[in-house]
Amino acid sequence: MKRNNLFYLTLLCLTLGVNAQTVKVTEEHRELIKRHIYSDYKLMMKQPTGIALKYPYLTPGSKQYARVLWDWDSWLSDVALRQTLADVGTDGDRQEALKYEQGCVLNYLTYTSPEDGYMPMVIDAESDPDKIKPKDIYSTNMHKPCLAQHAALIIQNTSPTGGGREGAAWLRPFFPRLEAFIKNYHDHHRHAATGLYYWQDDLAIGVDNDPSTFFRPKGSSASIFLNCLMYKELRAMSFLAEQLQLPEAKQKYTLMADSLRDAVRKWCWDEKDGMYYSVDLNLVPYTGEPQIIFGKPFVLHRGAPRDYPCLIQRLGCWSGFMTLWAGIATPEQARRMVKENLLDERTFWGTYGVRTLSKLEKMYNLRATNNPSNWQGPLWGISNYMVFRGLADYGLNDEARMMAEKTVALFGEDLKKNGALHEYYDPDTGRPIMNPGFQNWNYLVLNMIAWLEGRPVVREY
Repeated sequence: MKRNNLFYLTLLCLTLGVNAQTVKVTEEHRELIKRHIYSDYKLMMKQPTGIALKYPYLTPGSKQYARVLWDWDSWLSDVALRQTLADVGTDGDRQEALKYEQGCVLNYLTYTSPEDGYMPMVIDAESDPDKIKPKDIYSTNMHKPCLAQHAALIIQNTSPTGGGREGAAWLRPFFPRLEAFIKNYHDHHRHAATGLYYWQDDLAIGVDNDPSTFFRPKGSSASIFLNCLMYKELRAMSFLAEQLQLPEAKQKYTLMADSLRDAVRKWCWDEKDGMYYSVDLNLVPYTGEPQIIFGKPFVLHRGAPRDYPCLIQRLGCWSGFMTLWAGIATPEQARRMVKENLLDERTFWGTYGVRTLSKLEKMYNLRATNNPSNWQGPLWGISNYMVFRGLADYGLNDEARMMAEKTVALFGEDLKKNGALHEYYDPDTGRPIMNPGFQNWNYLVLNMIAWLEGRPVVREY
């Protein structure tokens, strides 16, 4: 019996040793990353292009997407660009970059109607300006709620006081269009019974094949990813209104943000799992109308009609951790999410960072595909970054350090072996899966390095 116990103890130790792999970050990793990004960041800056892009803009990578402006890509690429400029840029470099940063926002607002608020999610240089808006603007997705955040990032980082009033004048003529954009979301992409926002379909949702939305019925997914973005967007709108000296608008957006935060806490938090989830809105309404059943009028379920407006989708997606990034989770919820979910090596915690889908989910796979991009398990630089940022914001510094070091080691090894970064990776081996030369939000690793080194860190609004 003792011999058997020893055998199983040895087996357990070996198993834990394999699962609890650690990564070693070296000075070489950090320097490779810095040299790679510092050497070509200006290639992200593009002059007005084609017939559709009216202002200078940023591409999400110098080697890909050279003539296309993407919504959350350009915003998050700009966060990394700001870190690069803080690290090695001159005052002249920062002034040069400003017109490209502002141009990202202004290109989108150019195609945003102040009447209906529709904003495209992508503008291709060769797009026909007259055909950018779809016929039925309320039946499909539009720009993700991050443009106000992009504007707030620019204003915060270009104002001498860190406030923004000195540097917000460029936005003032376009602010009514930004308000119309938010109104469109509120009036046509929001579920009244819960107060949550939902995707119209699974077109270009950012996390392409997230099972909570992918191939789901139209208008049925109150995505936790979307609602976290919207909460921060409303906070950014409040900030912008303050900088533009619009006190009533500031109060309105503050109240809208608070209401959304409360709705997410009420409907998306699962006390059983200690996790935030997306919710399903695809429930048949109770009408109270009689039907002919068994040959006579009968009101089905009249004694106890449904009194809940949604159902939690207990699908282990990394985007639940975005409630830390957004500041929605309570401190106790944050601790539970990290302890009971994030650090579980069977589910989310990979050798090189967070799996985008729990490894225990039936849909988990690491296939290489770009239509859709694969968010059903592979590690992405942006998911690692947002989880890191949320951990640091909640004072969970040990876990934030581990996440940052995993990312630096992953990207450093990729540059060392392949001379390029990739779009996504195997979370356990670090094997690149897709798209060599991908830059985009991968450059946010610079912000992690600055945090690890105790230097000033640029972050999104």
